[in-house]
Amino acid sequence: MPDEIALLVADVFEAAGLLRRSGEAIAATEGQTQARWQLLSAVSESAQTVAQSARRLGVTRQGVQRVANDLVAEGLAAFRPNPDHRGSPLLALTADGHRVLDGITTRADEVHRTLAADIPPGEIAGARTALRRLIEQVRRHGAGDRQSGTGIRQSGAGDRQSGADGRAQGA
Repeated sequence: MPDEIALLVADVFEAAGLLRRSGEAIAATEGQTQARWQLLSAVSESAQTVAQSARRLGVTRQGVQRVANDLVAEGLAAFRPNPDHRGSPLLALTADGHRVLDGITTRADEVHRTLAADIPPGEIAGARTALRRLIEQVRRHGAGDRQSGTGIRQSGAGDRQSGADGRAQGA
């Protein structure tokens, strides 16, 4: 069974790489990158601080800050005052940001339909179930703890990098 887990992990990494490249291509249809797509999606339903977005996406605050600054400079997002913390403004989409995100999401939906066309829905659901169980096992056994010595990084609850609508970013 450990060999099967190792093979599954290798498959997940391979799929992640392919999906990341596909996601970059999808985002490029609207002149964006996958990182920008992820942040647009993360703040699409409610404004968030950069730190909140970083936790949700499972990436560094500094990386999100750079992407947020790019989105603001491009007019796709804006920083708004945060009533809870003056030093941490809220990032919110502008009307143009919503338009760009809608365009990317529409293209992603088309790609997802194409990818799923030859895979029975039950198999997709079964794969998701198995993957979610593996994720929970990794979390339960502390495989992200520095003390465990496993070298496996464990992110927070938002590490699936799904958008506000629950869909994974990428193809």
